[in-house]
Amino acid sequence: MLVHLPRAEGYGMVAPTKNGPPLGGYGAVAMKEALVETMTTLPEQLRRTLTWDRGKELSQHAQFKIETGIAVYFADPQSPWQRGTNENHNGLLRQYFPKGTDISRWSNEETQAVEAALNSRPRKSLGWKTPAEALDEHLRLLHQAGVATTG
Repeated sequence: MLVHLPRAEGYGMVAPTKNGPPLGGYGAVAMKEALVETMTTLPEQLRRTLTWDRGKELSQHAQFKIETGIAVYFADPQSPWQRGTNENHNGLLRQYFPKGTDISRWSNEETQAVEAALNSRPRKSLGWKTPAEALDEHLRLLHQAGVATTG
């Protein structure tokens, strides 16, 4: 899932100040709010934990846990293997958004189109299923396991 962070109100109109509000839209509060909105759209079985890196934009993790009930874990410094799927996905995203690109110039609709393209792309790690197919299969299994049958 990609989370779109729009520019904050006042961006480009107010000169940035040291230790002032992050008008670029990438501050901890904006990130937390966007993640809360996105993660709560998932079925409850899929939102048990979240592993983050150690960026300052994720410093609202405690409030995120309070608002969502999702436990937050942090990877150790310089340990990208602890977030392997995330690191792999970042590599795929670089095909659309080269490193150093100002991602805010793309709209939510455009980032969602990239998300759809990536989720429709078969992955070796998923037995050549697409992430969308793997998620659908997983959700069906969860639903079947939760339904009682009579015989």
